[in-house]
Amino acid sequence: MMNERSWQLADEAATLAFGARFARALGHNGLVIYLHGELGAGKTTFARALLGAMEVRERVKSPTYTLIEGYDAQGRPAWHLDLYRIADPGELEWLGLDALSDPAAVVLVEWPERGRGALPAADVTLHLAYAGDGRSARLEAHTPRGGELVAELR
Repeated sequence: MMNERSWQLADEAATLAFGARFARALGHNGLVIYLHGELGAGKTTFARALLGAMEVRERVKSPTYTLIEGYDAQGRPAWHLDLYRIADPGELEWLGLDALSDPAAVVLVEWPERGRGALPAADVTLHLAYAGDGRSARLEAHTPRGGELVAELR
């Protein structure tokens, strides 16, 4: 099992293409994806690309203010969380996060460290960082399911 892989993403178009490749590699499996990176590093852009490639037909909104957005993605649930505005994981209690533990669900979490203890464990962590005019992307697997995805993306 390959546990880590890195890419250079030259621009926003490359980030969008990477999100679409990720969706193809994911197939019809569920996965919990933690997204790390500074503000503007491309976390939401990646999430939009991934969900769009998974045939989400509605507008994929940034959940910065709503905290969580749910979608139907190829007949399975998909959840996009942005926890930037959370000061304490206890603030998430009222969100009803039980649905996130559905093994068929695709769960994307921006700023996951702010929800520590209230979130399902990550299958993979995607680290996005500024790299000149583009971005670097580093994907780490934490579970066998995550390892399969990293290997598929080579």
